[in-house]
Amino acid sequence: MRKAVFLKTLLVTCIISMISCTSENIGETEQLNLVNDTRLEAQIMTLINSHRESIGLAILNFNDVAYTHANDHTEYMILKGGLSHDNFNIRASKISSEANAEEVGENVAKDYSTAEAVFNGWITSIPHKENIESDFTHTAISAKEDLNGNLYFTQIFFK
Repeated sequence: MRKAVFLKTLLVTCIISMISCTSENIGETEQLNLVNDTRLEAQIMTLINSHRESIGLAILNFNDVAYTHANDHTEYMILKGGLSHDNFNIRASKISSEANAEEVGENVAKDYSTAEAVFNGWITSIPHKENIESDFTHTAISAKEDLNGNLYFTQIFFK
């Protein structure tokens, strides 16, 4: 009987641990004092919109809701120490609710040092390029540096 209770307790503990590892705990990131590299964000946005115009697509409009969620996710990746699309469905649902979005997409990147490098990384990757060239209407890009100088990026798209 004790073994069964121990196993149930262990199972519940494991489940709670797994859930807590995939949730975005933004409170912890406030202690890191992470600052956006707004210059880099603007450069990436310019490159993406220039590319879209060059192939006959409308430019993407900046959106504050997308920016908030992009920032939250960039900070989450920094805390996690790597790239992820963890909790994308939750993010997309919140964006849909807050901005009346019908469809949401996301690109992430890490360790690029220039806007051109991020753009080239995304445009040469089929899924990332599809987001850039999709019929999305709004976007925002978050670029933040971790405490070791590594840059992380999240771009959220929606229509």
